[in-house]
Amino acid sequence: MPNQETHKTAPPRSPAAHVGQGDTIALFGEILADVFPERAVLGGAPFNVARHLAAFGLAPVLLSRVGDDTLGGEVLDMMSRSGMATLGVQIDPLLPTGRVQVHMESSGHRFEILPMQAYDFIDAATACDAVRSADPSLLYFGTLCQRHKVSRQALRTVFHSTPTPRFLDINLREPWYEDDTIEFSLRHANFIKLNSEELEILSEVSHIHGISLQDRAGKLMRKFGTSHLIVTCGQDGAWRMDEQGEIHDVQDRKKLLNIVDTVGAGDGFSAVCILGMMRRWPVAVALRRADAFAAAICGIRGAIPDREDFYQPFFKEWNL
Repeated sequence: MPNQETHKTAPPRSPAAHVGQGDTIALFGEILADVFPERAVLGGAPFNVARHLAAFGLAPVLLSRVGDDTLGGEVLDMMSRSGMATLGVQIDPLLPTGRVQVHMESSGHRFEILPMQAYDFIDAATACDAVRSADPSLLYFGTLCQRHKVSRQALRTVFHSTPTPRFLDINLREPWYEDDTIEFSLRHANFIKLNSEELEILSEVSHIHGISLQDRAGKLMRKFGTSHLIVTCGQDGAWRMDEQGEIHDVQDRKKLLNIVDTVGAGDGFSAVCILGMMRRWPVAVALRRADAFAAAICGIRGAIPDREDFYQPFFKEWNL
């Protein structure tokens, strides 16, 4: 990455930072199982976000790859039962469906992400066919799925195949990211969502300095041509900055109680942010609802609820 802070114009992406009117969202990236000490649950940020979007009535299309194994079959079965399209999920004849070992520690959870999984080898042509068929209003992607050159190139090919606005959900898991991948992702996103720790890391690797996080966020947006930056801050809520520098934050939030674990909280937050874009909610409303949903996810084990009625209070409160 450059040694000095520069403010270059980002390469062409979507002609506007506003999502379309349809309910279809394409999500590129990993499908895997989070293996806890007592059980394994399906996960991966794109999968988690897609599952929530489907529960809230949208039409997610996952662009991913699973193994020809028992776990891969469970993924496809769950997707079908949940009303999720499987047209973008490829089957790898050799590599296994992704797995992550989750270690529960006093400071939180630690992920042990296994190498050479099926999602590292997403086929570009097949993914592009799925995108063209789906004609999505928004394309979600992250950084973990770009750790291997095959899936990384597939994502770049997908970018060239559609002008759809892009939502980047930063997910920095050492040692599975590189500065070049981060810079590429930032330059090709209209909307960026990350947490405060990740904003600190990006500021450092991008050689951006500022008195406050908001100051650094503004410089980061100008450098990479980003329209909107969403920052989650754990117990301190979240805020969003637009290209004019206007900031919205979560107001009057409740303190988190009865936390089981925080796995998937950020994915739940992203899902409701995207739902808010689709439904044209005011920014402050979307942030407050995303924060509330993420807090609810912290009250269950893993990233995805076992029961559909988990979503019902939000349907009622949000008039969905």
